[in-house]
Amino acid sequence: MATTHLAATTESLALAVEAKDPSEAISILYRVLEDPSSSPEALRMKEQAITNLTDLLRQENRGEDLRSLLTQLRPFFSVIPKAKTAKIVRGIIDAVAKIPGTSDLQIVLCREMVQWTYAEKRTFLRQRVEARLAALLMENKEYSEALTLLSSLIKEVRRLDDKLLLVDIDLLESKLHFSLRNLPKAKAALTAARTAANAIYVPPAQQGAIDLQSGILHAEEKDYKTAYSYFFEAFESFNALEDPKAVFSLKYMLLCKIMVNQADDVGGIISSKAGLQYVGPDLDAMKAVADAHSKRSLRLFEIALRDYNAQLEEDPIVHRHLQSLYDTLLEQNLCRLIEPFSRVEIAHIAELIELPMDHVERKLSQMILDKKFAGTLDQGAGCLVIFDDPKTDAIYPATLETISNIGKVVDSLYARSAKIMA
Repeated sequence: MATTHLAATTESLALAVEAKDPSEAISILYRVLEDPSSSPEALRMKEQAITNLTDLLRQENRGEDLRSLLTQLRPFFSVIPKAKTAKIVRGIIDAVAKIPGTSDLQIVLCREMVQWTYAEKRTFLRQRVEARLAALLMENKEYSEALTLLSSLIKEVRRLDDKLLLVDIDLLESKLHFSLRNLPKAKAALTAARTAANAIYVPPAQQGAIDLQSGILHAEEKDYKTAYSYFFEAFESFNALEDPKAVFSLKYMLLCKIMVNQADDVGGIISSKAGLQYVGPDLDAMKAVADAHSKRSLRLFEIALRDYNAQLEEDPIVHRHLQSLYDTLLEQNLCRLIEPFSRVEIAHIAELIELPMDHVERKLSQMILDKKFAGTLDQGAGCLVIFDDPKTDAIYPATLETISNIGKVVDSLYARSAKIMA
């Protein structure tokens, strides 16, 4: 940073724009911020300089410099309105978020800003930074700390009745409880978010996020048709805004189609006008899974999981449902293979299904315990013994019914004879 300041004027900003390289432009903008003048025009120019400087530092991936800038600007924040301070702080935090691999830096930055807002008694800004910090902690899987922070924040925001922020916090709480596998609390928090959202105008991006979370929770309860409707609503919201989350909504729509045995519809959705905009690895992964499901092929399913590991295995929502789908496919294939046999080697079944023998043996054992078929594993001989389904003889239920009817007749006759004797 240069030692001499530049006057906070339009000419100085133009100088930065005309600079030959980003480093020179950054240096000029830093010098503009050092101008001691606090006239309305100078303050306006400085605000513009901060916006330009933030953009340049983000483009250069200089996260630490953005953090230092936020600390350096604190004296400036005392001479501008609180609303403008909040806008600048959130803008710089958003800029750091756009730099890859800065999640830890963002957490440190948010913690520092929370301490500063406490000291300066800036409640409005603190609440929003705390909500951002809770979201970052959740992404970092520090669930306990995030939940503690959210619990106190929700009580405070409800007292102030800040509906817009309340929608954000309730939605975040729902996601947090879902990550902790606490479905009842996740649903309760989502209901609270919807209630708050119904009382105010909610931006389309936020409405899309609510619909997306609703779809995820319904899918978790195996209600895939309702989940599909919510994912579709979320997709329309994000698609209109050209938000990157649109591809995830579309991906989950395709997942719902596969889970309700409508894998043939996947190709049609992908080749539709809306689907073609998002063609890429995510949709290719779902297409591969749909093809494997249509052909009831475990081998194609495993190839899809291997080829699209990042899109399928690393997405917790998709991974959870595909695991269930894989188990169903495996059971169907095993039942089809063992049907002709009364006694068969486990190694032979493993060879036919093209899976490791210990994996097949473990699955067969589970299916026997779940009463999917009648049989036993002869581990000494390495064989599966399948029993014939015992046929129920119709004479037994009929006899029991006859005895029951005779009992009713005897009871009736006894009641009548008792009346005559009386």
